[in-house]
Amino acid sequence: MGCIEFLAILLSSILLVFTFPFSLCICFKVVQEYERAVIFRLGRIRTGGARGPGLFFVLPCIDTYRKVDLRTVSFDVPSQEVLTKDSVTVSVDAVVYYRINDPLKAVVAVENYSHSTRLLAATTLRNVIGTRNLAQLLSDREAISQLMQSTLDDATGPWGVKVERVEIKDVSLPVQLQKAMAAEAEASREARAKVIAAEGEMKASRALKEASEVMVDNPIALQLRYLQTLNSIAAEKNSTIIFPLPMDILGPFLTPKYRDDPRPS
Repeated sequence: MGCIEFLAILLSSILLVFTFPFSLCICFKVVQEYERAVIFRLGRIRTGGARGPGLFFVLPCIDTYRKVDLRTVSFDVPSQEVLTKDSVTVSVDAVVYYRINDPLKAVVAVENYSHSTRLLAATTLRNVIGTRNLAQLLSDREAISQLMQSTLDDATGPWGVKVERVEIKDVSLPVQLQKAMAAEAEASREARAKVIAAEGEMKASRALKEASEVMVDNPIALQLRYLQTLNSIAAEKNSTIIFPLPMDILGPFLTPKYRDDPRPS
């Protein structure tokens, strides 16, 4: 401690004594549980690190202090016009969550840690989006968020700032691109619908073939199908119903020529 510094402390102490007890209102300070105080004495950080939570003491005229909030802070990254890797212009915005894990660095290492973190977040967002194509941007938001978080955390570590989380909020596409993607999606859905319909027809034809083979081998099944068809026709409440009769019923009424060959000429 130099002579001038010792003299300044002595004079401040004398002032404290002569103004007692009014000086207590100036010398005793309180910080909350979520705050820390960094004290400077004649421009130097006092030994012992940041103070708090609770009560701490400062000397009048020669001590100054700054409070630092340790709670998690969130802010919105303004919408950024970014050119993706496949030359598509998109508008992307995000939200960043950070907190102070070293109050001394947050006060000494950077002038305004909040403003610096916001600017760095906007720059990092543009850089990360520029390395991805549009498909990756739309499908891999989680991976992009994690990459942004790790990049920001590495850059803000020397400032005593810990970036806890980064989330991509919205990705806005140009109107022409939205229409093109909608048309592509609609065409893809129509193609899938046609494939599904074709597969259904193929399965139905196979089932019909198997049913016909069963009816050929078992005439009773054919007769049951005939009765079921009549029941379906009757349920439709038609005014006139034509019942097709099996050729076996007309057998006794046919001539001998048609008895041998039941097929109509």
